[in-house]
Amino acid sequence: MVANLILASLGLILALGCRPWRLLRGATRLTPALAFLTILPWIWALPSLHQMPLQLRGSGACLVVLVLGWPLAIPLLCVVGVLAVLISPMPWATALDITVWSGMVPATLALVLGAALRRWLGHHVFIYILGRAFAGTALCVFASSVLGQWTGHSLPGIDNDLGLVAHGLAAWGDAFLTGMFAALMVAYKPDWLATWSDQLYLKR
Repeated sequence: MVANLILASLGLILALGCRPWRLLRGATRLTPALAFLTILPWIWALPSLHQMPLQLRGSGACLVVLVLGWPLAIPLLCVVGVLAVLISPMPWATALDITVWSGMVPATLALVLGAALRRWLGHHVFIYILGRAFAGTALCVFASSVLGQWTGHSLPGIDNDLGLVAHGLAAWGDAFLTGMFAALMVAYKPDWLATWSDQLYLKR
């Protein structure tokens, strides 16, 4: 728990140092931010609300980064963790674990991967949707789960080998939803995506 607290504090300090509240000016970022605060806590809390044999939960962190940007995504994910523990019987230690390994770590990996894709593959629509939103989400969420399991945050009652399979399936589910919503927003609500620019990706 101490290591999780250190990671969460470090990520939050770095994010707040970028003054993320500036991104909330106007309704462009506020609307999706409120939507995330409404939906994500229930997704994170769902395994605690039901006695499920496999305690898997969705992440949503990569989509939050695509929509809001990393500096705003980190404090929002921390708030999501607090809301999840308030609406469910999960202990605070579990909420902190989820916030770090299902929220902050995959969000940070998504930031790094996005920068690498822009640097090496350029600005292309298909790279953004298929590379960053879909395959990138699967990679980041799975890598975060593996790191969490390697540091001792395994699924309760599940051996590590089966846990890797479960994390892989959950990562692809998260990737499917992130890719789908990213594609829809590129087509109909590009101003909701902080990481998207028509001038860069469509050469307008």
